[in-house]
Amino acid sequence: MARLSAIQLQSVPDVVANLANIKKTLSSLPESDEHLVVLPEACLYFGGQDGKQIEFAEPLGNGFMQQQLAQLATQFNVYLLAGTIPIQSQQEDKFTASSLLFSPEGELLNDYQKIHLFDVDVADNEKSYRESKLTQGGEKLSLSSLPSFNLGMTVCYDLRFPELFRALTIAGADVICVPSAFTKVTGKAHWQPLLQARAIENQVYIVAADQEGVHLNGRQTYGHSMIINPWGEIIAMQADGAGYVSAEFDRQLINKIRADIPVSRHNKFSVKLN
Repeated sequence: MARLSAIQLQSVPDVVANLANIKKTLSSLPESDEHLVVLPEACLYFGGQDGKQIEFAEPLGNGFMQQQLAQLATQFNVYLLAGTIPIQSQQEDKFTASSLLFSPEGELLNDYQKIHLFDVDVADNEKSYRESKLTQGGEKLSLSSLPSFNLGMTVCYDLRFPELFRALTIAGADVICVPSAFTKVTGKAHWQPLLQARAIENQVYIVAADQEGVHLNGRQTYGHSMIINPWGEIIAMQADGAGYVSAEFDRQLINKIRADIPVSRHNKFSVKLN
């Protein structure tokens, strides 16, 4: 049976240090013949000076960060989803927040560039977030076929846009990952209900890996990484601190829920994919 895991981090502005923390956590995960492990948004660099990411953004498919992530996937025999790392974009002054999926053989299977950028005002010590200043938003849906399930890819602020989750489900997603760096203020108010809503309305597993704690630049992230089943039940959660959550993927549960309440067949407003 396939296993789903999410690692919760308090990432720092030091790629090597973050890789070491990820490796340490991977070594403690339960073993499984098929295992998806999701890392948070900005898993290899967070909490530093804004704009620093541009200096070490890599071309897609090549570079130190991607090589190291591929090696970790191979070493621990997992499908490793790196929440986001900075990847070079078509604009010299911007990077893409790219979520990358590596196979147990170290192959880059898929990539997703965060579509919805966090340009908002929040009542915390940061006050104002303008992600689009440095990040180029993506445009494509990303769905990957793994042996036991189809995986849809989203990132953080995408959670507030149910149309994306519905489009992924219509395309065949059984599991949707939500790597994030949710602020403490918005997380406390909205993180859990939004995640449960996306699981319930799409009848999918949600694997949400979040950053947690007070970071070196003063930003506060919420944590509460969790795995939610297609009935909307939280089956694993890590509230505070670094750590991980893990649960088994149950194909029979998805099939039963979708057969009992066939919302995809009843939906009169299905998204039409190009």
